[in-house]
Amino acid sequence: MPSLDAKLRQFPTLAGILFGLGLGGFFDGIVFHQLLQWHHMVTSAGYPADSVENLRFNTLLDGLFHAATYLFVVLGLVLLWRAAHQSHLWWSGKMLVGTVLIGFGLFNLVEGLVDHQILGIHHVNETVPREQWIYWDLGFLLWGALMLVGGWRLWRQGRRASPGELR
Repeated sequence: MPSLDAKLRQFPTLAGILFGLGLGGFFDGIVFHQLLQWHHMVTSAGYPADSVENLRFNTLLDGLFHAATYLFVVLGLVLLWRAAHQSHLWWSGKMLVGTVLIGFGLFNLVEGLVDHQILGIHHVNETVPREQWIYWDLGFLLWGALMLVGGWRLWRQGRRASPGELR
């Protein structure tokens, strides 16, 4: 059984994952919703961005989505801050990058499966012909899976390199 001191020095994995979830959501919302304007929250669920009323509704939902991603980042920061207040900590940077990638990848996989495939409320790139949407959606899922696997591998490497980290 690990000592309490060893547990306190353990890297806050959940903090990194929450950061990654938040950053994944911000990336999606900022890049796909706002900059590229490929889709909004419910553009495939009967609210295409073809009228001011529909755009206002989508913008409201986009804002609520950003508020949720903001909460993920704040929770991650709180957990990291609490853990960092312990004395004499040293963690491999691979652990933070790895857990952020895990969270970002989880965001893409969950959001891609639920919103794009199961609910169909929007798709990654709705500016291309409808028959091409699936390719963009699958690419988004693949990107998420690669980040998840790469992040997990980095996190494991970092655990091995961090003194005092529970194995």
